[in-house]
Amino acid sequence: MEGKTQDKIMHSARLKFIFAGFILFQSLGIGFAQKPAGDSQKMEWWKAAKFGMFIHWGLYCIPAGTWQEKQVMVGDAAEWIQCSFQIPPADYKPLAGRFNPVLFDAEQVVRLAQQAGMKYIVLTSKHHEGFAMFKSADPFNIVDASPYKKDVVQALADACKKHGMRFGLYYSQAQDWNHPGGSACRGHWDAAQEGSFDQYLEDVAIPQVKEILSAYHPAILWWDTPCDMTPERAARFTSIIAAYPRLITNNRLGGGMNGDFDTPEQEIPATGIAGKNWEACMTMNHTWGFSSHDHDWKSSTVLIQNLIDIVSKGGNYLLNVGPTSEGLIPQPSIERLQDIGRWLDTNGEAIYGTNASPFSEITWGRVTQKKSGRSVRLYLHVFDWPGDGKLVVPGLEAKIVKVYPLASAAIRLATEKKDGELYIDVSRVQPTSAATVVVLEIDGNFTVYNKPEIKAESAVFIDTLAVEMTTDIKNGVVHYTTDGSVPVAGSQQAKGRIMLAGEKNLTVRARVFVRGKAVSGTAEREFIQMAPL
Repeated sequence: MEGKTQDKIMHSARLKFIFAGFILFQSLGIGFAQKPAGDSQKMEWWKAAKFGMFIHWGLYCIPAGTWQEKQVMVGDAAEWIQCSFQIPPADYKPLAGRFNPVLFDAEQVVRLAQQAGMKYIVLTSKHHEGFAMFKSADPFNIVDASPYKKDVVQALADACKKHGMRFGLYYSQAQDWNHPGGSACRGHWDAAQEGSFDQYLEDVAIPQVKEILSAYHPAILWWDTPCDMTPERAARFTSIIAAYPRLITNNRLGGGMNGDFDTPEQEIPATGIAGKNWEACMTMNHTWGFSSHDHDWKSSTVLIQNLIDIVSKGGNYLLNVGPTSEGLIPQPSIERLQDIGRWLDTNGEAIYGTNASPFSEITWGRVTQKKSGRSVRLYLHVFDWPGDGKLVVPGLEAKIVKVYPLASAAIRLATEKKDGELYIDVSRVQPTSAATVVVLEIDGNFTVYNKPEIKAESAVFIDTLAVEMTTDIKNGVVHYTTDGSVPVAGSQQAKGRIMLAGEKNLTVRARVFVRGKAVSGTAEREFIQMAPL
């Protein structure tokens, strides 16, 4: 993966878990999102899959974040150890002679992915260290340079095929710290790395891409860190993959080549990525490759809620594991994957094959949706269970077919519509950890009236504050209050830019009305009053 100097997002010290709402339509949500530009039939399985396993495995699992008593800091990446400590190739490449992962079991890895509810696997065939995890004409590979003498890419490809798991390969096409001429995004640090980048592409990268495509037939080719890639250099790869029309590629080849999907790393975009397929790749702790001292694991609840958050915004979740030098997936990773799998055993219907949420903001959790005949099922993923037993769905105008907890479909839940909000009585539902899913089945012809947007140049003011409240709802009128009360039809009407004044903090609440009837939920924003300096 890309180094932290390449992007502030990459390898951040803390995974950013963002609970902002996905905006499917700016203010009026109807039906389903349009297909991303350039979408094709080959993407259908990938978009339905939602959840995959990323495997970062290479020679870096031997030092496991420690080199000659120096440790990679927790929050940095163990697989970047050669670059981080500027280890000469002459000292690093002998690790291949110690690489003997005798406990690796490809079928066990695939079964674990299936148990977790994952639908595809992406393995690093060659990371930035330049060591190929497959039999290659270049001798720096696991078959020819290690005592293990086995092709793990072949083993995993075979296991995936046997168990019906989609298989993908990561390949670092530009960065290579141990072949002369290979790119190094932070710059070379040893004379042995010097050489022609174009010659490196000709001698190593292009032949190896041809090898992995022809030998293993991956469904996905996952490029990374396109340092020094130009349109001309990228074209040398695109001419190869043109022979594989069903191959899915990401957006990291470089040279202006967009690929089939975007790849936010270690973050969940606050509003998804409109008009594009995208996949958030994330770790369970802070590192992609195995680290012997990074024990700061995210909880199963966080990982499950990440999955829901991503899917509710129209994305896929590629969750990483980093096997040890023996070939074992760390036990904390196994335990968390099993927890996710147990949640999906009950709630998978609310994840696989779903579309993004039609709501701009949901305060208690997330929403996914799926067509079911003439109806639409809205899956309400409740993170914060309502203490009063009333789950509030804002701004939904729809004919309700039925409402029930996904885990107990025979139970019917009562509803009440009041002032533009739907109240679901969930007092009979036993909430579960991570997320409880309530299914709201409605007629397919429905409308979501999203909350108005409260805009201001700053959240802090001294004596006056310029605020604008807007909505895209047809014939919608915004009414607002500044005393904390819920706006009604008789409250102040927001027209254009409004100047507010106060000697204390202001809480602005706004709501959309159509012909005097409240149709949206209530938007709220607090502004802090400060004394002049």
